[in-house]
Amino acid sequence: MLNIEKVDTANKAQVRRFVQLPHRLYKDCPQWVPPLDLDAYNQLNPKKHPFYEHSDVEFFLAVRDGRDVGRISAIENKPFNQYHKSKEADFYFFECENDPEAAAALFQTVFDWAKSRGLDCVVGPKGLGPLDGYGLQVFGHEHRQTMTMLTYNHPFTQQLVEAQGFVKEVDFVSCYLPADKFQIPERVERIARRAAERSGLAVKKFKNKKELVGWADRIGDAYNKAFINNWEYFPFTKKEIDFVVENILTVADHRLIKIITHGDDAVGFLFAFHDVSAALQRAKGKLNPLSLADLLLEMRRTHTVSVNGMGILPEYHGKGGNALLYAEMGHTLLEFRQFSHVEMTQVAESAEQMRADLKNLNGVEYKNYRVYRKTLTV
Repeated sequence: MLNIEKVDTANKAQVRRFVQLPHRLYKDCPQWVPPLDLDAYNQLNPKKHPFYEHSDVEFFLAVRDGRDVGRISAIENKPFNQYHKSKEADFYFFECENDPEAAAALFQTVFDWAKSRGLDCVVGPKGLGPLDGYGLQVFGHEHRQTMTMLTYNHPFTQQLVEAQGFVKEVDFVSCYLPADKFQIPERVERIARRAAERSGLAVKKFKNKKELVGWADRIGDAYNKAFINNWEYFPFTKKEIDFVVENILTVADHRLIKIITHGDDAVGFLFAFHDVSAALQRAKGKLNPLSLADLLLEMRRTHTVSVNGMGILPEYHGKGGNALLYAEMGHTLLEFRQFSHVEMTQVAESAEQMRADLKNLNGVEYKNYRVYRKTLTV
């Protein structure tokens, strides 16, 4: 017998079942990277995650004969709907055995939940914030997940989702760039710098982590404004900005963070991180002195760097800022003499300029994540 159970986020046992289910589903999957338990449990904790201050989330488990076989969340992002004048529900955290009946029951629960709130469509996978990663992986399953900045799912998951009547909304592509291709031609660098200088733009380099932390508020303000024209944009609250920036700075190496300034203001940014996926796999979600030491060692060992977060305020588009960021990042990566693989993660189809930039840099698209939409009938 199949049942759908609503998770009580105040019930530790139920929350644990929800969080731990993927560990069983991906037990023998070498590509999956488990999130740290601290982060995973915080997502189900209304007292810890700032999203709950303005919006609603509910979580569900599919249970067959006493055994958890799937899970999903239903989300109403109220600021997004207000900003876009929409009536959208989102789904996220969908994981399921290759069990069409369980998948259908989970999604029907989300559809009913959305309709009961007067919402007219369901979009996803789309989580509680930009750090969750967008979409369902539909291409590149043979490659290991890039830390927890991206999600991972079994190939059959696509069929389970599309069987519910979902159609493509937007794709997010990740590109692979061999480090030797990341050398920006000198002529392009000169043009970029000249254009930036005419616009009053400059690159801020950080001497240490403390100086980087001191820029947190300005970085957060730029982050909130840079994506205003993007498909996924909604205005973050101050606590959400702080939450995102704090998470970024926790794992950041100050040498891999680049900020574009105009006067004293941060108007653009590029965030790059050592890929410590292998250490996260060994940690199995647990953060303790041994796993922390392993993570720090992996930062020295890894040959992969992930660029996950690049933007510039709309009023500075076309004024040399993007090219200036790419040139500075190219210098940094080559100076490290550590990286042979650069991954630019989750560039939306709608980000036409960045897609063009990656093509010019000989970027190879090797992972694709798809966000789906389903219109609900009354």
